[in-house]
Amino acid sequence: MKPGNRKVAVAGVALSDCGRVDDATPYALHAQAARRALADAGLDRALVDGFASAGLGTLAPVEVAEYLGLRPTWVDSTSVGGSTWEVMAAHAADAIAAGHAEAVLLVYGSTARADIRAGRRTGELSFGARGPLQFEVPYGHTLIAKYAMAARRHMIEHGTTIEQLAQVAVQARANAALNPEAMYRDPVTVDDVLGGPLIADPFTKLHCCLRSDGGAAVLLVAEEYARDCRARPVWILGTGEHVSHAAMSEWPDFTVSPAAVSGRLAFGRAGVRPADMDFAEIYDAFTYMTLVTLEDLGFCAKGEGGAFVEKGRLLVRGGELPVNTDGGGLSAQHPGMRGLFLLVEAVRQLRGEAGERQVRARDGGPPRLGVASGTGGWFCSSATVVLGRD
Repeated sequence: MKPGNRKVAVAGVALSDCGRVDDATPYALHAQAARRALADAGLDRALVDGFASAGLGTLAPVEVAEYLGLRPTWVDSTSVGGSTWEVMAAHAADAIAAGHAEAVLLVYGSTARADIRAGRRTGELSFGARGPLQFEVPYGHTLIAKYAMAARRHMIEHGTTIEQLAQVAVQARANAALNPEAMYRDPVTVDDVLGGPLIADPFTKLHCCLRSDGGAAVLLVAEEYARDCRARPVWILGTGEHVSHAAMSEWPDFTVSPAAVSGRLAFGRAGVRPADMDFAEIYDAFTYMTLVTLEDLGFCAKGEGGAFVEKGRLLVRGGELPVNTDGGGLSAQHPGMRGLFLLVEAVRQLRGEAGERQVRARDGGPPRLGVASGTGGWFCSSATVVLGRD
């Protein structure tokens, strides 16, 4: 197979211990996830010649690679917020296809919850008042306030209701109830969401992601190694990435996320349509993220996201388009940057390894196609990956 023509498979995926992990360091969670992903693949660590990591250490991924005992000849430390891992997956797939690497390990780990409880601030989610942000930070324009402004703009322009946004949280929790690894599994109602403490208008507490510890790892390999994997390969079919803005004043339209571009690119390169997807894993730090990303990926028209999420469409059981099948950042886990967790869950679904939360295709069989789409910053970046199985 000539370099540039090689297909790329996901060979191994894994999570570290997640949720409440008070006795581990971020490095330990990286290592735990990496070991589990390699074991899941059934491939020797010596095959790994590429490494991607972000969010930890001054010289990530150098420090993390050293901790894991790796000496890669291809590295990536791209950091664009929550979409980082879909961007890295795209870069790794291109590198493998071009023959620049044979196997690339993507790893992430964070003790975000434990750090807060212990009074430690890692700085992972802090943004200084430099560059464009210097004109916003002095006015208390926090990250959540930016998402809340965007949600309110969508409500004004398209008539989206707070009850429709609440449905996203309700259905995420219903999916989490089927996931034994989810941090929160007790059911919630629309009234529960609306009646919670207000965080940033219009978001109450349950409109916002949880705060957890945890790590994840994904191993990508060239197609000639896929036959040696323990599980059936899941193929990277198409990817897309896009950056939009840093300052809110430079965002042309608060109701359109950069997923409108990354999704179009990914689906086009994969040669499939949104309607072909059996499920979607979407970054959901806030309920509005899910709703607007569904619109921008093409699952419904602009302005119709509110109606789309009603009537249980996002549910694993009985939903037309199961979304965030593990419970998402709203209910399963959210240790700071959750993009890699989207890829892990998508692969588990395509392998048929998701247990009670397993999605079925429209014909009743296991799913054949899925999409993972990450968002970074305050809709500053987006990357989308289309995956499929044989």
